Amino acid sequence: MNDKAKRVKYLRALEKVANRFALALKKESFSKELFSASIEQNLKLINKCEFVYLDSVYSKELENFVNLCCFSNLDKDILLSKFNSLEKIKKQYQYKKDKHKNKIYEY
Repeated sequence: MNDKAKRVKYLRALEKVANRFALALKKESFSKELFSASIEQNLKLINKCEFVYLDSVYSKELENFVNLCCFSNLDKDILLSKFNSLEKIKKQYQYKKDKHKNKIYEY
């Protein structure tokens, strides 16, 4: 497997795990026991992938969020705020085309 394929596989696994954590944190019936069981399952998924060095801002923050969820005992609200800032970074780097920006003022 070449480096690009390894990197894509690792990033997809991180995004999948981060989204699972976010869904678990957003549930109204959140419990620490279920969250710790979720951590164990998601660590198995990450350990299947080979570690790859990440250089973009979003991917580093994604990895930091997953590590915070797995290896720290932070509060639910703090983890949710970290996920929201991660989503903000993700949306910041998405390109959106302004379709008719010059035609707005022409009548």
